[in-house]
Amino acid sequence: MIVVETDRLIVRRMNTDDAEFMLGLLNGPTWLHYVGDRGVKTVEDAQNYILQGPVQSYADRGFGFYVVTLKETDAAIGICGLAKRDYLDDVDIGFALLQQYSGKGYAHESAAAVLDYAKNDLKLKRILATTRLENKNSAKLLEKLGLRFERMIQHPRELMLFGVDIG
Repeated sequence: MIVVETDRLIVRRMNTDDAEFMLGLLNGPTWLHYVGDRGVKTVEDAQNYILQGPVQSYADRGFGFYVVTLKETDAAIGICGLAKRDYLDDVDIGFALLQQYSGKGYAHESAAAVLDYAKNDLKLKRILATTRLENKNSAKLLEKLGLRFERMIQHPRELMLFGVDIG
């Protein structure tokens, strides 16, 4: 199911057919460094991760993390979406791309579209985001999207918390 489209991208709901892609993304060097090891080591692990994470979130909350694909080729290049985490007061936005697709504006394009979706379709009033202090590219992108640094939080490691009122 397509959630949003941009000029170059389709952002759609994730399903178990995305397991091989997710296995690669979750074990890529950028994910492991900035997000952490999720213990997803096989395609079956990835299927379970998808079912217990994004698919469950769609059922429970009506939103979650989505697969970002190139319109031109239908290639999955990353994820972008929304999560309601128990340690944050509001919904947060997150994104991650396969390394070979970084630096081409895809993260900004997909995240801006997801922010519009959060405001206009989901009627959310506020969006948060977190990133590690050393992830300068992520922090820059969040600021470009209109989120502002608010404070440092601990979960379980130190994270920068960003926020923006959208509604």
